[in-house]
Amino acid sequence: MPDEPKDNCSLLRGAARTYCEGGSSGSTPGDGSPGEGVANGASDHIKDLANSLISKIQGMIAPKDAWAPHKADSAIYQPFLWMGEHLAVAIFTCVVVVCALTAWQGAPRLRQMGVSTGSTLVAVVAMGSIPGIVEVLHRAVGEAFTAAFNSDEASLFGAIKEDLAHGADSGNPLGILVIVSALVVALAFAALVLVTREPGILVFVCMGPLVWASLARGDASAIRLWAMRLLGLLFCPFALLAVTPFVPLVRGSLVMDGVLLVAADVLMLRMIVHGVPWIGPRVAGAARTYVEGRTSSPLVHAAVRAGAPDYAEQESVPRGPRIVPTPGRAMSQDSRAVLGAYGLRTPSRPGRLTTESAVVQTRRDAARSAAIIAARRQARAAAQPPNPNSAPSTRPRPTGAPAAPSSPPAPGP
Repeated sequence: MPDEPKDNCSLLRGAARTYCEGGSSGSTPGDGSPGEGVANGASDHIKDLANSLISKIQGMIAPKDAWAPHKADSAIYQPFLWMGEHLAVAIFTCVVVVCALTAWQGAPRLRQMGVSTGSTLVAVVAMGSIPGIVEVLHRAVGEAFTAAFNSDEASLFGAIKEDLAHGADSGNPLGILVIVSALVVALAFAALVLVTREPGILVFVCMGPLVWASLARGDASAIRLWAMRLLGLLFCPFALLAVTPFVPLVRGSLVMDGVLLVAADVLMLRMIVHGVPWIGPRVAGAARTYVEGRTSSPLVHAAVRAGAPDYAEQESVPRGPRIVPTPGRAMSQDSRAVLGAYGLRTPSRPGRLTTESAVVQTRRDAARSAAIIAARRQARAAAQPPNPNSAPSTRPRPTGAPAAPSSPPAPGP
């Protein structure tokens, strides 16, 4: 019986045998460079896959080109521009007619007509420049985002690339697979951000002429609301900068890098749907207080007050969770602002909780409500003065004390 070959690669022929011999001898076949054969090649392929996923995520979060039209003569934007211009002219005509019919009021009507004339010209000019401005901002945000996250290793993506090459678990296949899995999950969130952000920008750009037409009445509240929503969609990729302070704390761990990446994508999606987190006004107010306490310049005070104005939060229970407007209520508030700019008043929705939220809040506050009711009863009883016509006390009389008369003595004759 012939001896079995000691080398299993001898059973192969052609390129398969060459590849097997190169993998078992510790060198990569074809180039003669030292390595670890098949395992090293697989690890390099996984790292290349991770770098490719990072590039895809960056391209989806901050793409170079927007879905919105670039010029005012676009076939998508042209009907809205035509409608907005005619609507602004119609509103201006109505304002002129009303001012003419009430010209006996004098200066107020002349002032209103002058404001309406200037506002209409500004609105018509701004309608044609909306696509170009949005395109420039979109491109600037994309380039700034790419430069910020590829500049050094302090950013999240830079830390992931550095950890893939020189991290503590860069040689561990399990750690690399974990970061690749996290990148795949982050890629799904990035795709969700893309399909939420880009159509939103398109809708707000097309809705721009109709909103700016309301400026002919001299009311800029709808324009401010529209501009804030649009700028929120444009600048939301910078929400990833919120996790940058935590990057040095997890440096060298691919698993924690993946956790930070998924958390950043969730935060960015949350900012797209609900706007800036509620902690933002508090941080801005603290910064304003710090600046006002360090300088006495009126110009600086005016600047910080414009950037962080006074605000008041409304809560149902101070120690309970905040009441967050539902998407339906937020859309209703926005539509009321837009219709109000045209002079159309809509009935406001009642400021109350849903049935499910009211039931949960009642159950959660049952013990506290009962304690408050009991404390109020005790305080009310303690503050109540004694009644002189009440029944005599039944306490025992001390020994030797004279008995109190049961009734007052009869008057003498």
